[in-house]
Amino acid sequence: MRISQRDREHVFERLRSGVVPERGVDAFAVGIERQRAEIGRVLDMAADGNGVFKFLRGGYGCGKTFMARLALLDAQARGFATSFVVVSDNDLHFHKFDDVYRKVVQELGTSTCPRGALGDIIDRWIGKVEDALVDAGADEDAPDFDAKVSKRIEEELTSLTGGKAPEDLARVLRQVFAFKQAGKVREAGALLSWLSGSGNVGASEKKAAGIKGEITSRDAMDYLHGILEVVKAAGYKGLVIVIDEAETILRMRQDVRGKSLNGIRQIIDAADRFKGLLWVFTGTPEFFDTRRGVAGLQPLHDRIHFQTEGGLVTMRQPQLELRPFDKDRLKDVALRLRALYPAPDPNAVSAQITPERIAALVEEVTTGFRGDVGVVPRQFLRRLVNLFDVVAENPGASLQTPPLTVEEQRATDGKKPIEYEPEPGDDKGYDPSSVEF
Repeated sequence: MRISQRDREHVFERLRSGVVPERGVDAFAVGIERQRAEIGRVLDMAADGNGVFKFLRGGYGCGKTFMARLALLDAQARGFATSFVVVSDNDLHFHKFDDVYRKVVQELGTSTCPRGALGDIIDRWIGKVEDALVDAGADEDAPDFDAKVSKRIEEELTSLTGGKAPEDLARVLRQVFAFKQAGKVREAGALLSWLSGSGNVGASEKKAAGIKGEITSRDAMDYLHGILEVVKAAGYKGLVIVIDEAETILRMRQDVRGKSLNGIRQIIDAADRFKGLLWVFTGTPEFFDTRRGVAGLQPLHDRIHFQTEGGLVTMRQPQLELRPFDKDRLKDVALRLRALYPAPDPNAVSAQITPERIAALVEEVTTGFRGDVGVVPRQFLRRLVNLFDVVAENPGASLQTPPLTVEEQRATDGKKPIEYEPEPGDDKGYDPSSVEF
């Protein structure tokens, strides 16, 4: 497929650091056609006005983040707005819905505005409101046109949300419009920051909009509903929210962990209220199957637990399983990346990094992990890109086999990968009481 030089550079710069690229991942996606088709199915459901969710399940090296990034690119190509949020044990606890809301809105993106797209989305919506008034016969040059737009903003928001949007949401949107019409860009930006969940907005801007305080956990999901409806009214099919690395919740204190799991349960229980919204969570089998995780909260486990029938699984169940890489898939990815490598003379790289050399590198890396291909991809891709770089910078130089990495040496010695050790005695389930939204 065609990919811009800018995206090629981005892909390889991210892979050098062992990080999944944000763009261009579809150019080297192999072996996940069925999983990608299932994501396409739930995107179609969201586009038809359903509120849906999906959990991507897979061990380390199965490509959960890669699949999630690919889902966002597919969603944007279909006309969705998106948001990609990585779970943090410092500032994202799922029982605090204001945390969730803030992260989601701050990471809003579209095909034309990759991040921080809230202002652009609101501008597009207000533009459609203005166009509708003009089409209905209003004079956009009349002194009262802005007043008509402001009134229509509130009326449309009430209609879109069934009257359930917080009153402060309409106030802020009207004042953002007023500030922009008056050329007060900084003040409008401050209110957009408030609407994005920031607690650092000046009193003067909030007073102008007639609001006090900040968005709280109790009303955050109502604000998210309002933002979702504005997204759709602006011309997008809906919104896709990825919550990556949900297994981070396992590192939280027992009480916070339990409440966060219950927060996820509340989100999926309310999914049908959010028409056109797809939630995508990624997590490890440990997150889903242990008492420290989903299996420790029975209501959530009952809703999304992974099922098999005679050793077979359906991709339409809540958890979509991602399988580990095998050697052939690693070779296919390597060959695609070789074709994408942005070198002044790509033929020089291709001439030295032959399919045979790639196959040898696969064997070399997987041997370092005693054949456990499932933990290889990140390290393999870093080695591969490093090899491309070395050859590009040193044409004709002989290549020697480098020493084993720490991870490879541990695998060779029969030791487990370095990972988080649970606290002693902290493996019981948690049954939290919580306020429903």
